[in-house]
Amino acid sequence: MTTVHQAFRFALDPTPTQGRHLRSHCGAARFAFNWGLALVKDRLDAYQADANTTVPWTLPALRREWNHAKYEVAPWWAENSKEAYSSGLDALARALRNWSGARGAPGPRRRAGFPRFKNKGRGPQTCRFTTGPMRVEPDRHHVTLPRLGTIRTHESTRKLARRIEHGTARILSATVSCRAERWFVCFTVEAERNANVNGRREAVVGVDAGVHHLAVLSTGEIIENPRPGQSHLRKLRRLNRELARRRPGSRRREATRRRLACVHARVKNLRQDELHKLTTRLAKRYDVVVVEQLNVAGMLRNRPLARAVADTSMAELRRLLTYKTSWYGSRVFVADPWFPSSKTCSACGHVKAKLGLAERLFVCDTCGLKADRDLNAARNLAQLAAGSGAEAQNARGPDVSLGHAEQSGQKREASAGYGQSRLAPPPSNRGLPESGPRTGRVTVLRLMASEGGP
Repeated sequence: MTTVHQAFRFALDPTPTQGRHLRSHCGAARFAFNWGLALVKDRLDAYQADANTTVPWTLPALRREWNHAKYEVAPWWAENSKEAYSSGLDALARALRNWSGARGAPGPRRRAGFPRFKNKGRGPQTCRFTTGPMRVEPDRHHVTLPRLGTIRTHESTRKLARRIEHGTARILSATVSCRAERWFVCFTVEAERNANVNGRREAVVGVDAGVHHLAVLSTGEIIENPRPGQSHLRKLRRLNRELARRRPGSRRREATRRRLACVHARVKNLRQDELHKLTTRLAKRYDVVVVEQLNVAGMLRNRPLARAVADTSMAELRRLLTYKTSWYGSRVFVADPWFPSSKTCSACGHVKAKLGLAERLFVCDTCGLKADRDLNAARNLAQLAAGSGAEAQNARGPDVSLGHAEQSGQKREASAGYGQSRLAPPPSNRGLPESGPRTGRVTVLRLMASEGGP
């Protein structure tokens, strides 16, 4: 029995009045975010002249500032739940922490930019509740949220209701969001799960994600790529042309924008459905699943392949396997990015010097093996985990990196699991050096990044 944080998302069916209240709460969260960001920027400018100026950088500090100023900047604040404003300030605090942590963390990592103001017409509308009445009604077709009351759901909530009735789940927070003109509520719960260990499982499987096929397993099974983006490309082009011809601000332009958003949502749902089916089956059927750590960002910079790579969601496959294997009692191993899975012969181990992308058939120059390129790579991934039995048994956590350097005897530290990040300690106003000859907010931000915060 393990305790995990799990999310349950349900589509809502609100009335027109409830829809207005939902939009009002999301707008309140956006207003609080923009107000807090403007305050932080003003304090940064003041900090340049006076080093004793306090910059609100954490959620408690932002909340104190908001409570002092909300009667002046937002006289209508009582119309919405206090959680709406706290949700926007919490998003700002997370963005500031991610920016300072990314700038101060050593090693290669995706850099997080400084927060920017949110626009009403861009980005999803969202609001998060952490306190107040958050429950699933016994009829399993309604949910209750703070200040919003009881809202009907478009689908049954029995999956979460059963866990709550049996005492194996506890609701921690609820997040409402609007995507493609549809409202959703996502409950984050603390659930107890039994590791579903089945003695009839197969031992190891290598998974080679690609563009031509969604995945090729070392057992020889091929999972076809549904290519939802390619199948809806004609409709997307037509709607984008229609959107470009509409007059900005007109009702017809808004209608076209909604139809385009619905098509994008349809493409996303088809892609997610196929990935969830595949990853669930792999986590239940095999004890060890081996995947590659691919440089997806680098492949997206390749113009001829960018659309096909984006249509497969290779990184999403690994992310889903990371937490599903812990649910079902299996493990996921991640091969090193420099492991030559496609160039290595799965029979004799000979590594070819060159192998072009157009060569779909792998032919070994030593033993004469002829095999499909993706199948050969999947078999090499499976052999990589099978030959690392000691590391596999002593591995910490569900996501362990098995690199080519370990096989050759070089000392190389295993990489951290997917999604783990090293954040800087809580920021403070002490120990900030002088700005020197350069002035302006950019100089202050650089100094703050080097110190871990204001």
